[in-house]
Amino acid sequence: MATILKIVYAMILFISLFLVAMNVDAYVECETDADCQPNMCKWPFIVQCYKNVCICVHHTNPYL
Repeated sequence: MATILKIVYAMILFISLFLVAMNVDAYVECETDADCQPNMCKWPFIVQCYKNVCICVHHTNPYL
């Protein structure tokens, strides 16, 4: 009986970890370039606000 409860508790814990991990929003929302974190991208990329999401673009890209 005790081993069955331990297995059920372990399953609940394992499933709840996946449910919490799925609700993470990886996008940084913005309205201007100033809303984005400056250290978000590594060189040679710069951070820009594009369609209300912060993205990393190459610094020589003339289109963004």
